[in-house]
Amino acid sequence: MYCQKCGTENPEGAQLCQSCNWVLAGTSTVALSPDAKTSGLAITALVLMILSFFTFFLTAIPAIIFGIIALVKIEKSGGRLKGKGLAIAGIAAPAALAPFALLMGILMPALFRVRCLAQRIVCNTNLKQISVTMQLYAQDNDDNYPTASKWCDLLIENYDIGEQTFRCKTASEGPCNYAMNPNCAPDSPGDVVLLFESRAGWNQSGGPELLTIENHQGDGCNVLFNDGHVNFIKSEDVNDLKWTTE
Repeated sequence: MYCQKCGTENPEGAQLCQSCNWVLAGTSTVALSPDAKTSGLAITALVLMILSFFTFFLTAIPAIIFGIIALVKIEKSGGRLKGKGLAIAGIAAPAALAPFALLMGILMPALFRVRCLAQRIVCNTNLKQISVTMQLYAQDNDDNYPTASKWCDLLIENYDIGEQTFRCKTASEGPCNYAMNPNCAPDSPGDVVLLFESRAGWNQSGGPELLTIENHQGDGCNVLFNDGHVNFIKSEDVNDLKWTTE
């Protein structure tokens, strides 16, 4: 068997040239050349596979592509490239994890929605706690709510209510994410707004100009009504809220 590179005659069945170590054509099993290099594409496939675990499998598809290309080039290199194991790992791992990635892609929006609903409930509970304190204040002060200009201070000074109760968990700022409607009194109709979500402040009072739906991704806001119940009002319904007795 003659070497295609240097012309040396080699024993039948030899895989490498005895003179120059060239891989001989026609061998049934391709041997690696002593100076074979690791395929850069195979290494890239492995790196992308590892990164896929930290990027929610965003690099999984590129890992498979680079792995396949690396295998093809290794096979055609005649033993001058190595790294099959790396390429196969880059292909196999993302492929095996593809169903899990698909499942996560389906579940993530649902989990985010559940989290938003849970935070909405916490905000709702805050307003209910404040409502109880407002009613206690009215009972102790001749059936009058706290002065609108300092309602937060008066509730904290006179009752066992923590400052964290005045915070909506989804709001980016504090110390208080609620405002009081100064036009609401204990004898106002039950459907009049008493407290509502607002941007960050303290002792805030006013009307719809202070109301915000930003704390809940624009879906709406929690509102405490004068009869003590709290509802989450959708964004399309906030204009129907009742702010005065008229």
